[in-house]
This record gives sequence, structure tokens and C-alpha cells, in this order.
Amino acid sequence: MTQLHTQPSCADDYDPDSLSVAEALQRIDQVAVPITGFEKVALRSALSRVLAETLSSPIDVPAHTNSAMDGYAVRTADLPEVEGSAELVVVGTAWAGTPFDGKVEPGTAVRIMTGAVLPPGADCVVMQERAGREENKVRIGPGNKAGQNIRQAGEDLATGAPVLEAGRLLTPADLGVLASLGFAEVRVWRRLRVAFFSTGDELRAIGELLTEGQIYDSNRYTLYGMLTRLGVETIDMGVVRDRQEDLQEAFRTAAANADAVITSGGVSVGEADFVKDILTSLGEVNFWKIAMKPGRPMAFGKIGNAVFFGLPGNPVSVMVTFYEFVQSALKRMMGQRETAVVTVKVPCATRLKKRPGRMEFQRGILERLPDGGFVVHATGDQGSGILSTMSRANCFIVLPEDCGNVEAGRLVDVQPFEGLM
Repeated sequence: MTQLHTQPSCADDYDPDSLSVAEALQRIDQVAVPITGFEKVALRSALSRVLAETLSSPIDVPAHTNSAMDGYAVRTADLPEVEGSAELVVVGTAWAGTPFDGKVEPGTAVRIMTGAVLPPGADCVVMQERAGREENKVRIGPGNKAGQNIRQAGEDLATGAPVLEAGRLLTPADLGVLASLGFAEVRVWRRLRVAFFSTGDELRAIGELLTEGQIYDSNRYTLYGMLTRLGVETIDMGVVRDRQEDLQEAFRTAAANADAVITSGGVSVGEADFVKDILTSLGEVNFWKIAMKPGRPMAFGKIGNAVFFGLPGNPVSVMVTFYEFVQSALKRMMGQRETAVVTVKVPCATRLKKRPGRMEFQRGILERLPDGGFVVHATGDQGSGILSTMSRANCFIVLPEDCGNVEAGRLVDVQPFEGLM
């Protein structure tokens, strides 16, 4: 009897040559190290850039002890502790930006506005709603304490205190903090350069007429969108046909001009799938199969100094592998410290089909319940070519390798797209 010897395929749930997701992430971490090169940019241009130096406060914030309320700056020694009231003479006003030119003496009070410097002698601010004013006198009752409604100098940040650490992705709040300290420009990592292209004779550009067997290239558009959100410098090299000499030239050009190279398609085991062989001849292959669904055939390695990611050709697989592997690696190469994907446990409202053997990333819709809790349900068909389900989804439902079918009501791991996309 003739025996057929077959290779493991993408349809198999177990392949002994496939790395686990955790092992693949470890290998990528070892190779995708931060790039070199920094630049100084104006503060307004620093949003979503990665800080390249740890910054300390050059001043106290606030610079002066000031009032947190509109009211009266007084001495608590002049106020009743338990009952009765005290009548104080109002001797002036402290405005934000214009301090009171004098001192709070016994038996006196100073009208003070929010943010105004606390006059010498005062140790308490009584909010205006708790004081009775008649002409130049104010009457204040008991229950006030020293230090109330006062912001101490350096309470937010003291001179020399660390403010932001190197490796931080700068947020709008960070820009505000840096502006409050007088920083006009900051040192950031240079932008990461990423070259990307699609492979396949069947791919056509938008606007071209399709003939039988041809499809529009969608992968470059999703890659462009995901890369643009990361703030990298993109080099779109278009579509490269399934000819070995064309692919070799594209790889050489991409590696010579970019820190990272991303392709989609050509990493399976078909006769026209040249990517793995070319990568072996031009650089080094670290791995090319992962025990996951969708996205098993994914190549990773280096071409010269450029890190290479060969993503599958199926549209959903491209996005799943990008979010699970490529994005965190690119963030690390950009100098960013925090790269972990947020994962939460949520009850699943629908029954999920799965066979043990591979980690699965199913598309889901995370919804808020009337009681404030959350629930997730699958988008339906999980085929790796159905890109519309990625558009409808707002999260991944992550099912571990040894997991089988999931019954409705069970807690599952969910990765929300907010923060990913």
C-alpha cells in the first residue's frame, strides 16, 4: 500500500514545529531592541513621541503657597474652635498674579482669590460661602483648621523631583505638565522607519478592473492605518509580484532604508511562497510558524540590520499577528517602556467553538451592561478572510491552547481594541 507523507498545514490544530505565542514573543523581544538616534522637538510637536530622557522639575509647582478657594486668608488663632464667631477687619485683597502687599495681623483678614499667593501671617483660607461680609468686616464661625484650602509650594512637584521617565509615550497631560515647568522643547527618540509591501500576483490596486481570480490589495491599507497610529515613518513599497528576483530586490531595498520590514503573504508552504527562502538567503530566520489561529504562518527574523516580520496573506491574520506581535516589538524599538497588551476577564454571552492545540484570537464585541458590568460575544463567522468582522469587532477573545469549546456564561480573556487600534 502506498503511504502519503504530508506536512502539517494551517488546518491542523497541532503542529510540533510551531512555537507557542509566549515563545514567539520571547524570541521577538530578544531581537527587537531599541533603535539609536534622538532629536529635540518643540513641546507641541512632542505629542505621542517617546521621551528619550528622564526629566526633573526645575522649579516648585506651585511656585508659591496659594489659595485653593475664593475666600478669606486668616489666622486660625483668631477663630473660635467650637462655638460663637469672630469678627475680623478686611484689610485688602490678594489676586491671582497680584499678591497682597502686607501681612495678616491679629484681628484682620485678607480677601483672597483662587490661585493667589497666601499672605504672610495667614495659615488658613475660609471659603467665601462660610463667611459673612459686611462692608470692611467679615464674620467667621467655628470648625476651621490651619492649612485648609491652601496649596503648599512644591505640593505638586518639588524642585529636583523626577517628572517623566525616559521611554514614556507623551500624552496631552504630559505636555501640560512640561509646559507648567517651562520646557519649550524635549528630547525624543527619532521616528522608527518601517517599510511594508504586499506579495501576490492576484493583487490589484484600487481603481483597477478585476479579472477572474484577482482581488484588491486591502492588507497595505490596514497596515498603513495600524502603522500610522503608532506614529512611525512609513515606506509603502506597493505590491511585489511572486517572482523571486523581484522579491529579493524588494527585500534589499526595504532593509537598506528601514529599521523594520513588514510583508503580507508568501509565508506559507505553496510553490510561489518565496519569502522564507529569500529571508534565509539574505538574512536569518528566527521562526516561521506559531501555534495560533488565525495567523499560524508568520515569519520573523532579520535582513541586515532591519527586523523582519512576514505576516500571512489573509486579511484578518494580518491584523491579528500585527497586534499580537508586531505592534509591541515596534513600540520597543521606538524606545517605549510600556508595550504590554491590556487583557481583562469578561463573561462570554455566546458559546464559542474551539479545538485544543492552538491559541485562538476570536473577534468579539465587548458591551457594557445596564448595571455597569461588561459582557462579550463573538462576531459570528471567524474565517481569516472575513475582514468585515474585524470592522464590526471591538476586541479579541483570547482562548488558550489547551482550551476547548467555551460555554455561554464562562469568563474569557478579552483584549479591547481601544488602546490597540
